[in-house]
Amino acid sequence: MMTPYAKFKDQVQRNLVALISLFIAVTSLSYNTWRNEKSEYNRNQREASFHLLLHLGDFRELLYHLEYDPETLGEEAFRSGWVSLLAVEELAMLLEPPLPESATTLKGAWANWERLLDRGAADDRRDALDQLKVEMDSMRDLTLEKLMELD
Repeated sequence: MMTPYAKFKDQVQRNLVALISLFIAVTSLSYNTWRNEKSEYNRNQREASFHLLLHLGDFRELLYHLEYDPETLGEEAFRSGWVSLLAVEELAMLLEPPLPESATTLKGAWANWERLLDRGAADDRRDALDQLKVEMDSMRDLTLEKLMELD
């Protein structure tokens, strides 16, 4: 008569190939699921980052106009700035920190857009433009760093 341990050992030996196959199947399925999730996450991060960079480029163009051709712009340019920055902020929410905080800081710097209209206070106007450029460049650099970190 076989002991329970011997029965179990005999069953394992007879079904070893099936057990190994089951282990490989479960492991492969787990890895595949993890890889798909990681790939989808990376794809979403890339897509949001690319759109964010495009909106930052639009905003940069507006800043260049404000710096070099301010008389060609009306107040609608400032609305365009808000539109670009709201899109940047919404896209940044999809990305990892510190990008959402950076977007909020950039939007906060743009909140003082009236300083850009003041033709009399050239230093104040220059400071406002410089602050916006620094914040925008910082956000652009952070976005590019995050893109480089993706698999």
